[in-house]
Amino acid sequence: MPAYKYTLKSGKTLWYANFYYTDWTGEKKHICKRGFKTQREAKDYERSFLDQQSSSSDILFSSLVANYLEDMEHRLKPTTMENKRFIIDTKLLPYFGKQKICDIDTIKVRKWQNELISYRDDDEKPFSQTYLKTVNNQLSAIMNYAVSHYHLPVNPCRAAGSMGKSKADEMNIWTQAEYEKFSNAISKSSMKLAFDILFYTGMRSGELLALTPADILSSKRIDINKNYAKIKGEELFLEPKTPKAKRCISIPDFLYDDIQEYISKLYGIGNGDRIFYFQKTALEKEMKRVSERIGLKPIRVHDLRHSHASMLIELGFTPLEIAERLGHESIKTTLDTYSHLYPDKDQKLADRLNQFRKN
Repeated sequence: MPAYKYTLKSGKTLWYANFYYTDWTGEKKHICKRGFKTQREAKDYERSFLDQQSSSSDILFSSLVANYLEDMEHRLKPTTMENKRFIIDTKLLPYFGKQKICDIDTIKVRKWQNELISYRDDDEKPFSQTYLKTVNNQLSAIMNYAVSHYHLPVNPCRAAGSMGKSKADEMNIWTQAEYEKFSNAISKSSMKLAFDILFYTGMRSGELLALTPADILSSKRIDINKNYAKIKGEELFLEPKTPKAKRCISIPDFLYDDIQEYISKLYGIGNGDRIFYFQKTALEKEMKRVSERIGLKPIRVHDLRHSHASMLIELGFTPLEIAERLGHESIKTTLDTYSHLYPDKDQKLADRLNQFRKN
């Protein structure tokens, strides 16, 4: 892999890579890339580029990742891709980026897992069990991709075993009393309404931020048909997370009235304009600020969705009804997520059978 030196008019010396390769259609092509400060940088560029054209397991993990992300970009939503890139850039590439994928074995995977399990931040807090599971799943997905497309014999993550847990041991939620204490302490009308919608509908924050006046139906229902996201400065309206996420949900009278009153005060708003013009980060900051000020245990914005589900369970609604309201793809998702909130349901069933036999 030769690299060549050239000199600018200013007298500064730089390097360039000059090579040929055969693309996936079988056509031979020429690459000449200038502007490298060192010979090593030019050679590294050529190696990385040729790796990405290869279908062999004898390529660097960083090259595999580049191809994996390019492929997935055509198949996944931008928000999913953004999350993938963050995990890969911060948790995978620093450890495996310079290694060949064929050299990544179970021992290396275990050592990587142990480092993440042992990590503590400035407050001595570890990564959550669910986050560790998510990160581990991402590495496994990439290695599965290598098995399918780069002739890697086996996925080393399988033999190494997993880390973390699929769901948290405890779910952070607020009761209705706790939520009302929080809501009453918010001074900004837009923020207060946004949080009220989240708590009393269980919708996702992206669904909330995508709402327009046209989505608030006169039948006192909300038509949830899109997701809002801002990625690298670009505002996006995306299809709902799953087909079942596109849904119409009924809302209580007080919430419908509050929404209509708020919209009436927004000068010049059109039917297709967003009702709320802040970002999710603004919700997170306001939630943290207010809850700390009034002494409430901190929870995430997404935990308001769990709080809503918990409230519905307490009110006696069935898992099927809750699944439809939350827009879960299947009732299994609802049961897997909230089964721990039904601790005495089995005993109640047995009690009713006892009563049935006595009668």
